[in-house]
Amino acid sequence: MQQLLQAGVHFGHQAKRWNPKMKPYIHSQRNGIHVIDLDQTLGYLGQALDFVKQTTANDGKILFVGTKKQAQEVIATDATRSNQFYINRRWLGGTLTNFTTIRGRLKLMKDIERQEERGDLELLPKQEAANLRKELERLQRTLGGMRDMTQLPAALFVIDPKREHLAMAEAKKLKIPVIAITDTNADPDQIDYIIPGNDDAIRAVRLLTGMIADAAVQGSLENQAFRADEAFAAEAELADAPAIVDAAPAVEEAVTEAIDEAAAEVTP
Repeated sequence: MQQLLQAGVHFGHQAKRWNPKMKPYIHSQRNGIHVIDLDQTLGYLGQALDFVKQTTANDGKILFVGTKKQAQEVIATDATRSNQFYINRRWLGGTLTNFTTIRGRLKLMKDIERQEERGDLELLPKQEAANLRKELERLQRTLGGMRDMTQLPAALFVIDPKREHLAMAEAKKLKIPVIAITDTNADPDQIDYIIPGNDDAIRAVRLLTGMIADAAVQGSLENQAFRADEAFAAEAELADAPAIVDAAPAVEEAVTEAIDEAAAEVTP
C-alpha cells in the first residue's frame, strides 16, 4: 500500500472528466480530483498478477501496449526484461485482427536487417538503399518490440485503455484477455483484469508495469522448471529401459522354473 501511495497511484483525473462506470473504484473527491480506492487497487492488482503469472507459466506471451510518452520507455524496458512483446509508438490497425499481414512486415524488417548486415545495401543504387533504410527505421520503430512474435499473444497488458481503444477493440474481437491500468476516465467494462490506478504519472506507471513484468518472469521460471523436470523424468525413464530389457531373460527363466516345480508337485 505504501508503495502505491508514494507512486501516486491513487490520483485519478479531474472529476468532470470521469467515466461514471468507474464510480465503484473511487474513494473520494478532493479539490476537483477523484481519489482512487487503493484497497480495491490492491485486490484487483493481485488478481491481475496471478493471471499474468499463470499465463506465462503455461507458455503464453503477453503483448505490452503503451504509446503515450510517459509509458514508452517503461513499456520497452519491462517487456524486454521479462521476455515479452511490446508496442510503444503507434498501434497499427490490424495488428491483431490482420496478423498475417503484420507477420509479413516483420519478415520484411528482418530481411532488410540481414541485407544491411551483409553489406548488400551498399551494392544498390543510392536512392533504393536510402528508401530501404527509411523503411527499416519505420518498421523497427513501430514493430521492433514484436520482432519475434510468430502468433497472437495470450493476453494484452495496456496502459491507458481509453487512449489504446484500437488495441482494446481488436483484443475484444479476438477474445484475447486484457489487463489494464485503468484511470477514472476509462470504461472498465472493456477490461478483463482491471488495475484501478493513475495511468499518467510516470512513477505510478513504472511501479505497476514493473509488477506485471515481475509476475511474467515468475511464471516463465515456473515453466522452465516444469520443462526441466519433464526432461529429467524422460531421461531417467530411458536410462531404466536397458535394465528392464536385460532383466527379461532372468525373469522368464524364473517363471519357467516356477511352472516346472508346480507341475512336479501335482504329478502323481
